[in-house]
Amino acid sequence: MRNVTVLIACLFTASVSAAESHGEYIARISDCVACHTAEGGATMAGGKKFPTPVGDIYSTNITPDKTHGIGNYSYDDFEKAVRQGIAKDGHPLYPAMPYPSYSKLSDADVQALYSYFMHDVKPSAEPNKENAIPWLISARWPLHIWNWLFTDAPTAAFEDNNADDTAARVKRGAYLVEGPGHCGSCHTPRGMAMNEKAYTNAAAEYLSGAMIDGWYAPSLRGTGMSEQELKSLLLTGKSKHAAVSGSMSEVVSQSTQYLTDEDATAIAQYLLSLKSAKTEPARTAGAMTSWSNSPEAGKVTYNRYCSTCHGLEGKGTDDNAPSLIHNPLVMVDDPTPLFRVIAHGAETPTTRGNVSFKMPAYGGLLSDSEMRDVINYVRKSWGEGNGEVSQEDLSGIKKASH
Repeated sequence: MRNVTVLIACLFTASVSAAESHGEYIARISDCVACHTAEGGATMAGGKKFPTPVGDIYSTNITPDKTHGIGNYSYDDFEKAVRQGIAKDGHPLYPAMPYPSYSKLSDADVQALYSYFMHDVKPSAEPNKENAIPWLISARWPLHIWNWLFTDAPTAAFEDNNADDTAARVKRGAYLVEGPGHCGSCHTPRGMAMNEKAYTNAAAEYLSGAMIDGWYAPSLRGTGMSEQELKSLLLTGKSKHAAVSGSMSEVVSQSTQYLTDEDATAIAQYLLSLKSAKTEPARTAGAMTSWSNSPEAGKVTYNRYCSTCHGLEGKGTDDNAPSLIHNPLVMVDDPTPLFRVIAHGAETPTTRGNVSFKMPAYGGLLSDSEMRDVINYVRKSWGEGNGEVSQEDLSGIKKASH
C-alpha cells in the first residue's frame, strides 16, 4: 500500500510539473517577459516604459506578490485580464496589452499560464509605476467602448499540437500567430483609434506590414522565403540571406527562440499559406530620376564601409550579413529604419547555440552629407524606385531617432 501511495504521489508531481512546464512555454511564446520586465528589474515585475500617442505607459507587476502583483487573482480574475483586458478591480487595461489577440488563447493554455504565474514565478514586491498620461485623457471608461468596438469575445481555439497533416499544422500556426504570438501587434497597420486593422487572416490587411517605433515590421504575406528560412529567422534571428533588427531582436531572444521545432514549422507553414498583400502603386518615373543630389555620391562611402559585408552588388554574405536586395528596410518608403541601422548599428540576438551578428554604428564616422548620400545610394540601387532623402529629411529623422 505504501508503495502504491508513493507511486501515486510521484505521478501527481510529474503531472503538475508537466503542466507548469507547459505554462512557462505559453508565457515564453506569448512574450510576457519582454513587456513585463524592465531593464535590470526582477522578472515579470513590470516597470518597462511604452511610449504611446497619449503618453508613457508602464507595464505592471505580474508576479504572484499579493500586494503589488497578481497574487490575489483567482483563475477567473486572471482569465478576464488576459482574454478581456479587465483587471481584478474592474478597470480596463490599456490595449498596449495585446488582449485582443490573447482572447484566442485556449482554456488549457490560460489555465497553464495561471498555474505558472502563481507557482513558478518568483514574487516581487516592486510597486507599479504611475502612467505618464495627462489627467484630462487618463480616464479609463472610454476603453470599454474601445473593447466593444475592437475586441472579440474569447473564441474556441485549435489545441491539437500533435497532428501530422499539413492542414492541421497550418491551423496550429494560425493559432500561434493570431493568439499567443500576437504578431499582428507589430506587423499589422493601425487605425485611427490605434486598433489593429485586422486580427485574423480574414482580412488582407492582417500582417501586411507597418511602421512601429521608427522601425518597419515587414509584411509577412508573400515573403518569398522558404519554410526553412522562416524557421531560422524565428529560432535564431537570422537566415541565409536575412536578419531581424529593431524590436524583433528582443522578440526572438525572449520568445520565438523557445518555440519547439513543431511549432516553428507550423508558424512557417501558416505564413506561407497567406496570400500576398495588395501590390503598392508603382512609383512614377519622376520619383525615380529627380535627384537634387546624385546617389552615386554615396557609392564611394558604401564601397568603403558597407561592401565588405554586404558586397558590391548588395547580395550580402551567406549566413552572416543580410542581402540588401528585397530587404524590407531598404524597400520601405520611410527611410527611418535604414538610417537607424546605419547610424546606430544593429545586432541579431544571441540565441541557444548561435552567436550574434553585429553591424557597427557609423553615426559618429559619417558626416550628415555622407549619411544622406549612402542612404540614397542604397535606396536607389536596391529600393526599387524609392525617392530621394534630402538633407532636411535627414535632419528630421535624426531628431526623431534620439
